[in-house]
Amino acid sequence: MSTVLQVGEQTITAEDVIPLLKKYQLLPQLLREMVIDRAIAPIDCTPEEHRQASQKFGEQQQIYTDADRQEWLERRDMSQTQLDEFVERSVKIEKFKQQTWGNQLKSYFLQRKAKLDKVIYSLLRTNDAGLAQELYCRLLEKEAPFEDLAAQYSQGPEVKTGGRVGPVELSSPHPTLAKMLSISEPGQLWPPTRLSKWFVIVRLEELIPAQLDEATRSQLLNERFNSWIKEQLQEVSVRSIPVEGAFSG
Repeated sequence: MSTVLQVGEQTITAEDVIPLLKKYQLLPQLLREMVIDRAIAPIDCTPEEHRQASQKFGEQQQIYTDADRQEWLERRDMSQTQLDEFVERSVKIEKFKQQTWGNQLKSYFLQRKAKLDKVIYSLLRTNDAGLAQELYCRLLEKEAPFEDLAAQYSQGPEVKTGGRVGPVELSSPHPTLAKMLSISEPGQLWPPTRLSKWFVIVRLEELIPAQLDEATRSQLLNERFNSWIKEQLQEVSVRSIPVEGAFSG
């Protein structure tokens, strides 16, 4: 029985590894990373790409000096070689995404745009149907500002912002709300609508159309990448083999 890890006074053997991965729900993550490694194996990382990625990583981790770097490595029980491999891997992953889906982003963006558009809206919710109708009439007659009534009567977290929500993607609100907002004109006030236990009053404040900028490109690439990984994992078969067999010649 081979010892592979010592954690405090606990000795973890090769035989323990798979049960522990399963126990802590880490086996899917291990398989995911193995699928990625197989996909990026043919991809190169140039010295300049590695240098830029290392610099960016250092800034993110607040590693500015050799002493900072050494402390960071010691805290994680990593070597410089392992850190270099980690940085290089991130470069290869991004290149894999670009090579695989980069030329499809425009068409994918058009498919997803309706859900990527962002909205700012005002929301007031109550579980009292009569109160909801009364408040709607007051808003319709402009007897009081929406933010004042929301701050006083709303029963959700939006009470802290005077009913103001957003900007959020149209995919974020409840599907019924999202549909209402998607066909609204700015300033349009909807009468009380039943959503589960709530009666909600909503008003669109602003529609912010999505653009295929760098942030959106990154989001869409990650969506395609994660969908691909999910498909790959469905095809992976995993079986346990005796530890003795794994180490025998």
